[in-house]
Amino acid sequence: MENTRKMPKRSHWLCFLVVASVLLVVESKRARQPRCPSSCTCTKDNALCESAGLIPRSFPTDVISLSFVKSEFTEIPKESFIHTPALHLLLFTANNLESINEDAFLGLPHLEYLFIENNQITSISPNAFRGLKTLVHLSLAYNNLETLPKDLFKGLEALTKVDLRGNQFTCDCKLKWLVEWIYSTNATVDQIYCKGPASQLDKKINDLAPQSFDCITTAFSPSLTEFASYQSLKFESISVEAFSFGSDQYVVFAQPFIGKCSFLEWDHVEMVFRNFDDIDSTSTVICKPLVIDNQLFIIVAQLFGGSHIYKRDTSANKFIKLQGIDILKIRKPNDVETFRIDGESFFVIADSSKAGSTTIYKWNGNGFYSHQSLHPWYRDTDVEYMEISSKPHLILSSSSQRPVIYQWNKGTKLFDRRTDIPEMEDVYSVKHFQVKSDLFICLTRFIGDSKVMRWDGALFRELQTMPSRGSMVFQPFTVGSWQYAILGSDYSFTQVYRWDAKKGEFVRFQELNIQAPRAFSPVSIDNRQFLLASSFKGKTQIYEHLVIDLSN
Repeated sequence: MENTRKMPKRSHWLCFLVVASVLLVVESKRARQPRCPSSCTCTKDNALCESAGLIPRSFPTDVISLSFVKSEFTEIPKESFIHTPALHLLLFTANNLESINEDAFLGLPHLEYLFIENNQITSISPNAFRGLKTLVHLSLAYNNLETLPKDLFKGLEALTKVDLRGNQFTCDCKLKWLVEWIYSTNATVDQIYCKGPASQLDKKINDLAPQSFDCITTAFSPSLTEFASYQSLKFESISVEAFSFGSDQYVVFAQPFIGKCSFLEWDHVEMVFRNFDDIDSTSTVICKPLVIDNQLFIIVAQLFGGSHIYKRDTSANKFIKLQGIDILKIRKPNDVETFRIDGESFFVIADSSKAGSTTIYKWNGNGFYSHQSLHPWYRDTDVEYMEISSKPHLILSSSSQRPVIYQWNKGTKLFDRRTDIPEMEDVYSVKHFQVKSDLFICLTRFIGDSKVMRWDGALFRELQTMPSRGSMVFQPFTVGSWQYAILGSDYSFTQVYRWDAKKGEFVRFQELNIQAPRAFSPVSIDNRQFLLASSFKGKTQIYEHLVIDLSN
C-alpha cells in the first residue's frame, strides 16, 4: 500500500525534470541568438547603425533591412555580410566610405535593394557585386566616382533600376563599356553626365554612342600598340619577303650560310609559321617572289654559281628551275625589286661588284630577258621602285656615289637618269612610304645619320635624322592605319619609330633586340598582324603587332 501511494510523487518529479530541461534548452537557444551591435538600433526586422567604426559581423537573424549612416569605416571588405544571409535591403549613406572590395556582398542570396549613396567612394572592385542575382535596385548616386570597372554589373540579371547620378564621370575609353551596357540593358538608368574630358563636358552619357569612343587610334596615347615576340626560328637569314599565291599567304627567307630559300606557311590549327618548301642553292642572299598571271616565280640571287629563276609547278607541287641569269652582268647581287609598268612585269637586280651592272629584266610570256642595264661599275647596293608625281622611278643607292634617280620614258620604254640626291653620300639603301598624298623616303647609313626626306614637288628635302650605329636597314612599313619605320643596328638595339601625324615626323616607339638585322616584312594572316625580322648572326624573329584597346 505504501508503494502505491508513493508512485504519484515520483511521476510529478519526473515531469518537473522534463519541463526544466525544455526551459533550459529554450533559454540556451535564446542565449546563442546574435544581439544587436552596440553601434546599432534594432527593431523586429530592421537595424540602423550610426557612427560605426567597423561593419559588425553579425545581427539578429530576423533583420532583413540594414542601414549604415555617418559611419567611420572607409571600405566594405570581402564577405562583410556573410553571416546575415536574410537581408533584403542594404543602405549606406553619408559615411566616410571610399572603396568597395571584391565579393563585398557575397552570401546575400535574397538582397533586392542596395543603396550606396552620398559617400566618398572613388574605387569599386570589378567583382564587388558578384553573386547578387536577386538584386533589383542598385544606387551608387552622389559619390566621387570618375569611372567604373568594366562589366561591373555582369551577373546582375534581375536589375531593373540603376542610379549613378551625382558622380564625376570621365567619359573616356574606360567608360565605353558602360555606354554599351546602357544601350543593351533592360534596366532603367537615370540620366548622368560627363564631367570630362573637355570635349565631352556635360554631355549626357545615356545619349552617347559606343562608336564615339576612339579607343584604339587616340593620338595622345603612346602605348596603344606594341610588337611582342611571337616565334623564334632556328636559322640565320639575310632577306625576308611575304607574298600571296592562290588563296594562301607565305613567307620566304634567304639563308646564306646553308644556301637555301626557306618557305613558311601559316598553321591555322597550331597558330605558328611552319615549313612549306625549300629551294637549295649556294650562298643565297635574296629570294624574291613574283606572281604573273597566277604563276609564281622566285628570283634566287646568289653570290657564287650564278643567280637563277625558279617557277612553282603546281601539278608536281614543287619548284623547278626555269632559267639562269647572265653571270657577266650580275656578278654580286645585293638587292632585287619587282614592279609593273603599263601591264608589263619587270624585275631589277642591283649589282654591287666592280665589274657587274645593275640590270632590268622583263617578262615576255615565256621567260625573262635583259631589258636595260643601268650605270655599270658603280657597285650598287640597293634599288627602289616608286612613283613620283604618278610617273615610274627607280632610285639606285651606291657605295661610290650619291643615290641616283631614274625616270621612266614612255617613248623609249627605258629609264633615263634624272638627278641625284645631293649631299647624301654613303647611303646603303633607300626605301619609300606615303602618308596620305605625301611621298617620303628613308635613307640608310651604316654609320652616321640615317635620314627621312620628303618630296616637295621638285626634289627630296631633309625632314628628320636618326643616329645610325651599324645600320644596314631602315625599313618603313604600315600595319593597319599605323605607319612605322624600323632602323636596324649591328651594335645596339633596333629602334622602331611610329609616325606622329600631329608632328609630321617619326617618334621613337619601341626597342627590339635582334642580332644583325638585315630585312623586315609585315604580313597579315587570320586578322592578325606580324612583323618578320631576318637576322644575319642570330635566330630569325617573328613579332606580333598587338593593339591595346583602352576600353578594356
